[in-house]
Amino acid sequence: MKLTRMLPVLLSIMILLPLAACGGSNNGNSASNAATKAPAAEATAAGEASAAPEGGAPDHAKPLKLTVFSTTANYAGPQTGWFAKIIKDKFNIELDIVASNLTGGDTKISAMMASGNLGDIIIFGDDKNHYPNAIQGKLLLDWTKDGLLDKHGADIVKQFPKAIEKAKVAFGGGSAVYGMGNNVAVNPSGPSEGKDMTWGPDLRWDLYQQIGAPEIGSIEAYLPVLKQMQELEPKNEQGKKTYAFSLWSDWDGNYKMTLAKQFACMLGYDEIADTAVYVKADEEKYYDFISEDSWYMKSLRLYYEANQLGLVDPDSLTQKFDDVVAKYKDGRVLFSWFPWLGAANYNTPERTAEGKGFALVPFKGELMYSTGFNVYGGNGIIAIGAKAKEPERIMEFINWMYTPEGAMLSAGSGTAVPNGPKGLTWDIGVDGKPVITDFGWEAFAKQQDTKIPEEYGGGDFYYGSNQMNFSFVVPAMENPETGEPYDHNLWQTTLERNPSKLDSDWRAKMGALTAKEYFEKNGMLAVAPQGFTGKEPLMMDKTLEQKNKQIGTVIQQYSWKMVFAKNDAEFDKLNREMHDKVNGLGYADVMEFSVKKAEELFEARKSVQ
Repeated sequence: MKLTRMLPVLLSIMILLPLAACGGSNNGNSASNAATKAPAAEATAAGEASAAPEGGAPDHAKPLKLTVFSTTANYAGPQTGWFAKIIKDKFNIELDIVASNLTGGDTKISAMMASGNLGDIIIFGDDKNHYPNAIQGKLLLDWTKDGLLDKHGADIVKQFPKAIEKAKVAFGGGSAVYGMGNNVAVNPSGPSEGKDMTWGPDLRWDLYQQIGAPEIGSIEAYLPVLKQMQELEPKNEQGKKTYAFSLWSDWDGNYKMTLAKQFACMLGYDEIADTAVYVKADEEKYYDFISEDSWYMKSLRLYYEANQLGLVDPDSLTQKFDDVVAKYKDGRVLFSWFPWLGAANYNTPERTAEGKGFALVPFKGELMYSTGFNVYGGNGIIAIGAKAKEPERIMEFINWMYTPEGAMLSAGSGTAVPNGPKGLTWDIGVDGKPVITDFGWEAFAKQQDTKIPEEYGGGDFYYGSNQMNFSFVVPAMENPETGEPYDHNLWQTTLERNPSKLDSDWRAKMGALTAKEYFEKNGMLAVAPQGFTGKEPLMMDKTLEQKNKQIGTVIQQYSWKMVFAKNDAEFDKLNREMHDKVNGLGYADVMEFSVKKAEELFEARKSVQ
């Protein structure tokens, strides 16, 4: 997945955390009242690092403007707001983000590579193609050169040695380190999500209850339920039409319609990026994702049938992810694939107090794909450009993002709501435990509508967060300085906070405090071990890679056409044409390679079992 800003995730794909609060009493008032009066320097301790360098520390005297080329970002331009102020005060660094998601996709990536300069910091959504190609093209800096990693990345070396091992063996010929994986952890196993899972499905709980909360016997059974909900609320408060599904295409990449894969993940499967297979989380099973039995193809049929019922937003063909976010906020969408999309944007305190909002409504037989903790790091990569200015300062900055201080600020950034600046959105209570402030609850709920005080960077909370769209550590991992997870949704003070009417009603009916607890209690989790083979990964040769891209483009284009087909006859005709074209382009060769990647994955899992 090309995770977007909320992803994510891309997205990523990608660990996705939501927003709703959990049970007990509100202990956050005293910290929040003090926080609104605290000076910015106290909020982040950022000013402490602006002093003259000591020993071998890099000199921060001169401003350093860095170009960040991110294949996952959903924002382009200068980093602004609270995160910009923190890194400016601490490192005297300024970021300018180039986002291929917004400007040409793979074409933009190819153009950047052809130019010979990818920028100062580079973020790859996965390690399958562009990353090794950039290494081969000598476009990335080796972190071991001149002792760069050991001198200025000591925290990474100490805390995450397995991730460094993987970087060297998989892509560095056994010695070089060209990048670091995302979502790294110290925990060896178990589900790594927070209080919610990566996927839902979530519905407008209030409308679902009003139509009698019928049991959902299958994924297809959501359609009649959603139709009843739409009929109950055909327009939002502003008089604009509501839809069950509002799709977007800027996460698609070149191989698939991204939103046609989500239901597979609710049945225990996920894709291997840029291949033709979906793999079971906890078994050695896989399937061809354009076979008639796959949930990619079934999803196209589902969306087609939903469109025939008037449940699909006609803007889906042209709109972008940010347009869809705005529609969720306005109450124009009734279904959410992700907790961090529907609930994070619609569930304001005012609405949830009335019992309105998105919440998990599972279907019979659901088996949620769960990503296990990964000591080797995920497939997302952060790297330094070969022509980067002052690599010592860049390495110092990247290293800091993997430390408790850096992770605490932006844990969840990209695919979920980050914690934000200490002293403003959260603080440490008298008992040494982290607590969300009153301002923080408002910021997490309203995001773009929450204005940040100028002393903390100004702007709004949403765009002030880290716009690189890269999750450095798993937010559910424990922060050694607090003894609590980095994710604010999992702090004890959050779990003890008074629930809203929406939360209370959901908990009473579902018999669980959180969605994750519901899936665990009912045996509905399939946890995928995150291992490493100890060998270089299998890579497509150039001929097969080009063939794969051509096939992917055909699948993506036809997928959208099939969703918006006029009738069954046209849908079936387009389906046959798509299969004929990809078969003619050599789909069998791609499938053969894909099966080998699945077998490689199964071998890797054994390293942590």
